Amino acid sequence: MMDDNASGNPELTAVFERAFAPLATAVSDKRIPGGVLGIVDLKEGRMTRAIGSAQAIPVQRPMTVDTWFDLASLTKVIFTTTRILKLADDGTIDLDALLTTLLPDLRQYNADAWERKVTFRQCLGHQTPFPGVEPIYTYGRDPDLLRAFILQREWKAGPPVYSDINFILLGFALERLAKKTIREIDPGPGFAWSADPENAAATEDCAWRHRVLSGEVHDENCAALQGSGHAGLFGTVTSVLDFAEGILDGTGASKEAVRLMLTPLSNRRTHGWEHPFEGWWGGTTCSPATIGHTGFTGVSLMIDFDKGRAVTLLTNRVHPTRHFDSGILALRQAVGNLVYQS
Repeated sequence: MMDDNASGNPELTAVFERAFAPLATAVSDKRIPGGVLGIVDLKEGRMTRAIGSAQAIPVQRPMTVDTWFDLASLTKVIFTTTRILKLADDGTIDLDALLTTLLPDLRQYNADAWERKVTFRQCLGHQTPFPGVEPIYTYGRDPDLLRAFILQREWKAGPPVYSDINFILLGFALERLAKKTIREIDPGPGFAWSADPENAAATEDCAWRHRVLSGEVHDENCAALQGSGHAGLFGTVTSVLDFAEGILDGTGASKEAVRLMLTPLSNRRTHGWEHPFEGWWGGTTCSPATIGHTGFTGVSLMIDFDKGRAVTLLTNRVHPTRHFDSGILALRQAVGNLVYQS
């Protein structure tokens, strides 16, 4: 079963049909329950299509173009990065300032702690010594206690890696400025911090929460914190494409913010985003002026500024379990190559 919205543009339709084929195959081969593909082109319009199931157990529901997705780490770029760069534009924060300018209690009992020397820019580019993975939720479910734990813990320093801690701390900074929790902050047009479970793509049959998750955040740390800067955003293919179009046409971000999104901070990361690198999940046919990001639940977004085109692939590849080789890397690469090939 497929559900789609077509642009009527023959060129975009041809691109879309070839890019949709790998998704259809992945669903047919039962590698993933379902997905939605969306493409927006500044000259040719947009096209979306859904296929497969939004939920397979304990009930079956079809995927539609109106299905809400747990956007997982796309939260980092759609919400947190965009807001941090806006605050830098406004002069509210200096990206090279220490996090302690907004989080003075970070490792407050040790003035010489390395955590107190971390900057906003380093967190955006994952250029800090924080560990890549930490099961914060195993320390309790009290969000205030967990925030204090994160701020006061003596973290084991290591080489710079992709770390959720960077964006959890950036989320804390946003909370301090807004004097609200993340979930009390407006997530932006078309986005939310939860979704109607009957109209959301189900994620995992969670061993920690003892239920199939739908419409509530999959990420355990975000759930325990009751909102954070690294995950928790929900949206549809329409809202993700609206966001991408705003970044492309300049209505959703300033020229300086876009410049920073494109400015490398390492061989694979910019301010918040990734840029193409050898073996990139986005394939090899996009231009060098491309940024992108993925989310653990099976979602991704790529924006190519030279070609004026963005693509989002939204899947529920962790439903009903993450412990299965869904082939998501190969699927993302195949879709990216077909969307941007000449």
